Amino acid sequence: MPKRKAGRFSATKAVKANARERVGQPKAARVVEDKPRTGRQAKHKPKLDEMIQRDD
Repeated sequence: MPKRKAGRFSATKAVKANARERVGQPKAARVVEDKPRTGRQAKHKPKLDEMIQRDD
C-alpha cells in the first residue's frame, strides 16, 4: 500500500491548533430559539392587502 500524501499547509488551521493547545477548546454554544416557526405564514410577512382585510 503506498504512503498517503501529506496535506497542504494551512496557516489558519495551524494558528487555531496552536491556540487550542494554549487556551483550550472553546465552550460549545447553545442556540435558543424564540418560538417554533411552522408553515408558510411564519416564513413570509403578511401582505398589505391581507392586513387591510383583517382590520375591516
